[in-house]
Amino acid sequence: MADYGLHSGTVELRSAGPIAFGPDGILFLADNAGAKIFAVDVADARPQAGPAPLDLDDVDLRVGSLLGCDAGDIAIRDMAVHPVTHNVYLSVQRGRGDSGRAVLVRVSHADGAITDVPLSGVPMAEATIADAPAEDDERLDTTLPLGDEGETFEIAGRTLKLLRRPIRTSTVTDMSYVDGVILVAGLSNEEFSSKLRRIPFPFDATGDVVASNLEIFHVSHGKWETAAPIRTFVPYDGGRAVLASYTCTPVVHFPLADLKPGAKAVGRTVAELGAMNQPLDMVSFTQDGEEHLLVANTSHGLVKIASRDIDVQEPLTDANRNIGVPRETEDLPGVVRLANLDAGHVLALQVDGDGRYHLRSLKTDAL
Repeated sequence: MADYGLHSGTVELRSAGPIAFGPDGILFLADNAGAKIFAVDVADARPQAGPAPLDLDDVDLRVGSLLGCDAGDIAIRDMAVHPVTHNVYLSVQRGRGDSGRAVLVRVSHADGAITDVPLSGVPMAEATIADAPAEDDERLDTTLPLGDEGETFEIAGRTLKLLRRPIRTSTVTDMSYVDGVILVAGLSNEEFSSKLRRIPFPFDATGDVVASNLEIFHVSHGKWETAAPIRTFVPYDGGRAVLASYTCTPVVHFPLADLKPGAKAVGRTVAELGAMNQPLDMVSFTQDGEEHLLVANTSHGLVKIASRDIDVQEPLTDANRNIGVPRETEDLPGVVRLANLDAGHVLALQVDGDGRYHLRSLKTDAL
């Protein structure tokens, strides 16, 4: 782990945020309250797992029991699968407000056992997000909440709950590791604040970060926008691009070659998944030798899009062209997180009608 600049230390997490695996099972954890990204050796040295599904009921109840609290007192902020053992890692916030505590837990692929992951005296490193919104920045980021949080509004004849939080909480909305670089989406302290950052790993003491402003055409809104953050994204085209999705709900293609320090990158909007809708997570998977995108969102089932259609889609730049690439909708409501479990399965974190969370393995050849 010394090759990655890790040293023994304690990960001082102030908030639970996005997580993603990097090389040799190193886990990256985003802490928006602290404006940092931590790299941690989670010491998951079990034998390599073969392809096998993982299904587990009442994950929220089980995590609450482990942490000594009710299921309603925890929020599962993200999910990642270890690339070798296929154990599942959950970024969890226990409690709310100043009393909240960030916790990392592991779900065993072998037997579903849930344990907490130590973050003290572990090989780790950290990077500071220098352009994060200040803690006293009064600007707010508006999202569609999954639970009971937020205020109720009547919009276009529909009743919606909206959650307004300081933009500091959206410093990192999603991240992924590609070829020695952590791709980090989120908001910054600038006026036009949507950013996609590239942070080299091992972390560079010089802070050599490529941060680009983003501009997209938002079909539902009928205009070009620079302030809204990417909500979720996946690496695309062998890591040469990303596919990103925003609230209300454009899907946009960004070539990474367009990301220049301090410059503006203009995305190609390829799909519009509907107004008053929020993307929650995305994965890509292979079916019959072809790559597909799978998008979980708040208003529809899982949306499946073929990569071949994305590649030939002309940019959407007209508010009347609100469709874009063809897509299929899978009848799987309540999916809030997605991750690639193995070559034959996508893992879904699904909420049922009673508010209970379950892990479900979806066969890629059946999607």
